[in-house]
Amino acid sequence: MKEVKIILMAIVISVLASCGTTSTVPVTGRKHKLSVSDEYVLSLSTQQYAQYMKQAKASTNATNTALVKRVGQRLATAVETYLKNNGFANEVQNFAWEFNLVQSNEVNAFCMPGGKIVVYEGILPVTRDEASLAIVLGHEIAHAVAKHSAEQMTKANNSSTLVQIGGAVAQAMGVGQTATQLGAAALSQGLSLLNLKYSRDNESEADHMGLVFAAMAGYDPQVAVSFWQRMSAGSSSQTAEWLSSHPSDEKRIADIQRHMPEALSYYKPAGTTTTAKKSTKATKTVSVSSLKKKK
Repeated sequence: MKEVKIILMAIVISVLASCGTTSTVPVTGRKHKLSVSDEYVLSLSTQQYAQYMKQAKASTNATNTALVKRVGQRLATAVETYLKNNGFANEVQNFAWEFNLVQSNEVNAFCMPGGKIVVYEGILPVTRDEASLAIVLGHEIAHAVAKHSAEQMTKANNSSTLVQIGGAVAQAMGVGQTATQLGAAALSQGLSLLNLKYSRDNESEADHMGLVFAAMAGYDPQVAVSFWQRMSAGSSSQTAEWLSSHPSDEKRIADIQRHMPEALSYYKPAGTTTTAKKSTKATKTVSVSSLKKKK
């Protein structure tokens, strides 16, 4: 029986290790294995983005809408230049950048694969200026460049496979059905908590990369500290970090300060400080978050 267990666990390890192709994340150099193709992820993203935009209401504030599009495009241009000059030229074809401002009081923004980025009006009073908006957009762009959606999909697929094979191992060892089900539930819960950590790691990586991207585009990355301090002051979440998909504000600020010297090495001032104007109306939209804290 022990030999059966060893063989089945060896199969689990080999199956998960062999799934997908290895990809390198720009800026950080981290390597991750993805089992879903760019084409598949981009197809899903295009469909979901189109559905979302049909429900969402575009901002009626022309000044702020133009600001989001201008800052976003400036960042996208800098990022594409970096990718082309650093061995990632083949990745540029995966992006069809769109930057939209929508009516919502929610303090948030999100990104879909392929560079589809949405900013909620509610975050503009927190960003306050163009450079801080660039920190937000740089973070969202980083999610797309690092292929975090594909990574999360891969981990979800692996978790499902692991639970199924774990059940097979239990049956092969003669474990009863009730015990097998309880074990599967415990394993699933454990993997869920582990995936929350992976999500927090992705958020931290997006903070790091976004800081560098903002600097590349000529925005002072040092404004990120005061921006996150304002975000923290307005947060009401009491969720423990290990139960959250996002790192704590304190950790984010500490990590940003740690990465600041690297970001400043890319920074060349461009001298733009346009301030966002307050919108006169807002309505609720579908909540698909990336920037804010969530369970």
